[in-house]
Amino acid sequence: MNLVYQTVGQSIDKKDGRQRLRGEPLFSADLELENALVLKVLRSSKAHAEIESIDSDAASALPGVVQIFTARDIPGRNLMGIINKDQPLLVVDKVRSLGDAVALVAAESETAANAALQAIRVDYRDLPAVFDPQQALTEEAPLIHAEGNLLCRRDIIRGDIHAGFAAAAVIVEQTYQTSFVEHAFLEPDAGAGYVDSDGVLVIHASTQNPHYDRSEVSGVLRLPKERVRIIQAATGGGFGSKLDVNCQGFIGLALYHLQRPVRLVYTREESFLATAKRHPLTITMKSGVDSTGKLTAAKVRILCDTGAYGSYGIAVVSRAAVHALGPYALDNVAIESLGVYTNNPYCGAMRGFGAPQAAFASESQMDLLAAELGMDPLKIRKINALRPGSVTVTGQKLEASVGYLECLEAIEPYYQAAKAEWLPAQVPEYRRRGIGLGGMFYGIGNTGTKNPSTARVVMDQTGQATLYTGCADIGQGSSTVLIQILAETLGLEYENIQMVAADTGRTTSAGATSASRQTYISGNAVLDASKKLAAILCSLGARQLKTAASDLVLRKGQVQDRRDPSRGISLAELAALARKQGIELFGEGRFDPVTTSLDPETGQGDPYATYAFACQLALLSVDVLTGEVRVDKVVAAHDVGRAVHPENVKGQICGGVAMGLGFALMEAFEPGKTESLKDYHIPTCSDMPEVIPLIVESEEPSGPYGAKGVGEPALIPTAPAIANGLALALGERITTLPANLERVLEAGLKAGLFGA
Repeated sequence: MNLVYQTVGQSIDKKDGRQRLRGEPLFSADLELENALVLKVLRSSKAHAEIESIDSDAASALPGVVQIFTARDIPGRNLMGIINKDQPLLVVDKVRSLGDAVALVAAESETAANAALQAIRVDYRDLPAVFDPQQALTEEAPLIHAEGNLLCRRDIIRGDIHAGFAAAAVIVEQTYQTSFVEHAFLEPDAGAGYVDSDGVLVIHASTQNPHYDRSEVSGVLRLPKERVRIIQAATGGGFGSKLDVNCQGFIGLALYHLQRPVRLVYTREESFLATAKRHPLTITMKSGVDSTGKLTAAKVRILCDTGAYGSYGIAVVSRAAVHALGPYALDNVAIESLGVYTNNPYCGAMRGFGAPQAAFASESQMDLLAAELGMDPLKIRKINALRPGSVTVTGQKLEASVGYLECLEAIEPYYQAAKAEWLPAQVPEYRRRGIGLGGMFYGIGNTGTKNPSTARVVMDQTGQATLYTGCADIGQGSSTVLIQILAETLGLEYENIQMVAADTGRTTSAGATSASRQTYISGNAVLDASKKLAAILCSLGARQLKTAASDLVLRKGQVQDRRDPSRGISLAELAALARKQGIELFGEGRFDPVTTSLDPETGQGDPYATYAFACQLALLSVDVLTGEVRVDKVVAAHDVGRAVHPENVKGQICGGVAMGLGFALMEAFEPGKTESLKDYHIPTCSDMPEVIPLIVESEEPSGPYGAKGVGEPALIPTAPAIANGLALALGERITTLPANLERVLEAGLKAGLFGA
């Protein structure tokens, strides 16, 4: 069928936009269940200690306290984790970090629950703790888990780095560090649940992956999956943290034992204390280039602090290695990436999965190499840019939709204008200006593993369609995009399509809303389902119009003869006809991108079916009296394949820039010190630069209507661009993020700018 694009590429109203503006959607904390008990979690005040006893007798006797649960009340597997199961719902005998869950209180009121928390007595025996990942790898380090403190390792070996460095005219070596980062979503973790008339535990939660939640909760409770139903409530942001099971397990445990409605809402302080953080990485990178600016070799060591539990640590370690050298072609590489347990807060998924940290290092190196050669930073990026036919560090040959050069070319006019006009423009003598570039590539979906999605499309007797998808929309707009793909394929009006999403009782799995995968992977599943339904409709239409199905097209609510649009039959008529004939109108779709696992020794393989590319330009200024940094403008060029919803793409880019700004300049979670937003600085509207989003469309042949994704790529280049701009403004490079006031002042003093 030749389809004329009616919906794809249009910035139509978001599916739930008007309802959101009216405040209609119910978030988890808004759910009110009759006679619901309040749940509260007692959390460890120790970073590493054995539990000698838990005395809850006094707490249990308090008015309004219904029950207090400990690990002995868990009927099933008391271990959770999406990749490796090493985190208990409630600690059995040893706490491994501050905030570990020790006991769960169920009470009639918030007051009673809080009183019970104060009355529970836990006797600990302190154990030696280790907070530095390098120290955690030494023989004398205390064991956090019995299997050892090394969670995982990923090596990528290609070519001959010794020959590569021998051929280099310039070699640069530097160590870069990033910090723990808090997700700081608008809505802390929350959920509510009840037991329905069939005995099913129904849990409404703020989540990014309801089907994974169901699997974990059913495992903890030793129940069949059919006895647990997870429904995503309206979710006020996730950014990766809500991929982990946070409140869902506690709600399930209370429902299992008490058979009464319950609700659990984290305080902001609890969210800071007990949920996953962005992994801090220490990256030592040695890079060589020849006299023409062509990269010849790179050696990289990445040390990743995963904290007390694995969560998504294995994925971050692998992705950081694969993306360590950015969107550049290089034949000779040796990359070692290690994930290490410490007694720090556990780290999990956060927008980018290690790629933002890696891009900070690799893009800083590109500017350093350019400076050593006396070459323009844009030129060295163009020389080394991945392009169709290039081979990545994992040995994957890129065939199509490789838009990095196009992104660089889109940025170039702004870059040249900034060099010619903005940098030399007259400013107060106490301010110094800088411009910086940051590039990136990002593999769409999980790294070298299967990550399928499914979808189902059903048409009723009136010709109206309903999409059933497990995809959790956490504000990024996936619901809108998926309906656009369906509407385009079936020739339906977007406004008339219904959706059931992220409900394990009514939808099949779409996988996690993570790794920028939903537009590409779930979009393809919806496309597959829609095409199957379209084939049924065209077959029915062919009989009525007495023509071949191949001659028909779906358009404007009709099956039409492509040669003569006046010859057609409405979908409503076909649906009524199908009902009379006992024909069900539905399509079931599935998509799993074609990847290969990475070789365990060399890291060679095809870890992703497609990649997104981007380059951002940051224009900034530094106050040499105070050290204040002001980012004035960010120009952001992103290859998204095809923009299914252009305004949504631009919104994602602007949001990514805001998050990247925080990562670059101000956000740092300090374990044991950072308690809430009073201690943690995130960008506000007054910090935001002017953002100019540039959409580059290098269509992906395997994508739905050519689309890839932009969710995480929007963030990744911002911090590198700012870091490179700061280095130009200060004359001194900051190699530890965030580049906060203290580090800017230190760099400025070193460069002789301050205090003169």
